[in-house]
Amino acid sequence: MTTDLGQRVALVTGAGTGIGRAIAIDLARAGTKVLVCGRRRELLDQTLNKFPDSSAGKAYTVDLTDPAATEQLAADINKDSGDVDILINNAGFSSKIRSARHIGAEEWQSVMDVNTLGPVILTKSLLPGMIKQQRGDVIMISSLAGLRPNVMAGAAYSAAKAAARAYMEVLSSEVRRHGIRCTTIFPGEVDTPILDNRALPPNADARATMMKAEDISAVVMTALQLPHRATVLELSIGATEPRDMSADIKAALDKEQH
Repeated sequence: MTTDLGQRVALVTGAGTGIGRAIAIDLARAGTKVLVCGRRRELLDQTLNKFPDSSAGKAYTVDLTDPAATEQLAADINKDSGDVDILINNAGFSSKIRSARHIGAEEWQSVMDVNTLGPVILTKSLLPGMIKQQRGDVIMISSLAGLRPNVMAGAAYSAAKAAARAYMEVLSSEVRRHGIRCTTIFPGEVDTPILDNRALPPNADARATMMKAEDISAVVMTALQLPHRATVLELSIGATEPRDMSADIKAALDKEQH
């Protein structure tokens, strides 16, 4: 028997494009009330317009690197929609400079703030509602780079995603007794706008072999719909067909292209 996601409230961060948008749409189709947040309102509205009933969702613009704004977002959501049952920490950002030798402090900090600080403060702010009802799901969209750090992903992004994994392991050990399931997803290359930030953005042929956002969403939905007694702690998913990344790695290491 699968878990019914109807009558539940979900918040999806970074839902304006890519994986976040795909998850938000799939949740809405499952009958979940879906709240979406991100920096650009027009993209969030485009996501809501793809829901079976766009009026059933709500969009919030927020900078998740600002702890005060993140805490206020949680307060506004609790006031508007009640307690959140499902939190999808998806918002992510990768540095333009991938090389450990050339990345600067400001860019390193910005990657850490989006991929670690934002999810930590948001999760902390929404946990009391989940603990009160003794039920909830926290899903972190990490990356295979968090398991296998590499130049392609970059030093900062790899470190941030590894930190996100460590955070989720500690969180799970604390909140499982409250009926809260914590799941970390580690996708490989996915054809989303984040790839445009690479030193050598993949061309159409390269993107054709990659996973799509809906593939990652399918994995998330499977984890959420398992009977509550079962938890997917971690799950890695990669493309079936390998591709030659030698040119991509060279570009990532070449300071002149940054």
